Amino acid sequence: MKNFLRGLRAGIPIALGYLSVSFTFGITAVSYGMTWWEALLISMTCVTSAGQFSGIKTMLIPGQYLDMLISQLTINVRYSFMSISLSQKVNEKFRGIWRWIFAFIMTDEIFAVAVSEESVSRSFMAGLGSLPYLGWALGTLLGALLGNILPATVMSALGLAIYGMFVAIVVPEMKKARPVIIVVVIAAILSTCFTYIPFLKKISPGLAISICAIIAAVIGAMFFPIKEKAEINESPAEEGGAV
Repeated sequence: MKNFLRGLRAGIPIALGYLSVSFTFGITAVSYGMTWWEALLISMTCVTSAGQFSGIKTMLIPGQYLDMLISQLTINVRYSFMSISLSQKVNEKFRGIWRWIFAFIMTDEIFAVAVSEESVSRSFMAGLGSLPYLGWALGTLLGALLGNILPATVMSALGLAIYGMFVAIVVPEMKKARPVIIVVVIAAILSTCFTYIPFLKKISPGLAISICAIIAAVIGAMFFPIKEKAEINESPAEEGGAV
């Protein structure tokens, strides 16, 4: 219960950020001709901001199933890497169906919080994922039902909340270690290249994010490897005995 409550508290800022972003999604989905319950159903079964915004645009064109498949795989492939990475830190009780359940709620923000744990338990992940999931669904519902009431200035402000949430998650980790700063800067530079360089701009955002993350992570692993605990705790006496 203690770990669940700790995860619940850690998920509060994520849930607040998701509330504003999914509010925008709810408005967008309804403006594209969907009903409020269709928008809500998408958010409850997908939980992916970029994937959902891209998906509803593709839905406007009948028969584009292959395009949707490719775009969704490209945009969401990064969650596979996150899940694989986090699976190395879960405890022994994290098996079977539990991995499937928590892989469903894997997002960038939830991964960023969970990966900072020494060992990830089922109860912590349950608490961490609960409020963000509810916030994502509730924001979509409110946006679909009430979006037309709010002025455009408020809507623009809500769209910035997700970026503030990313900053709040990344900056504390950057303060702890210099290698993290370098890896983040490398990822930012690569992301800028994919945004402004002509031939790189043609690559979809989802794939660009995956490429940036993989390259930055590989560089970080090559130049700033983390020593295993057994290697760090190896005593001089053991070394002497082996001679």
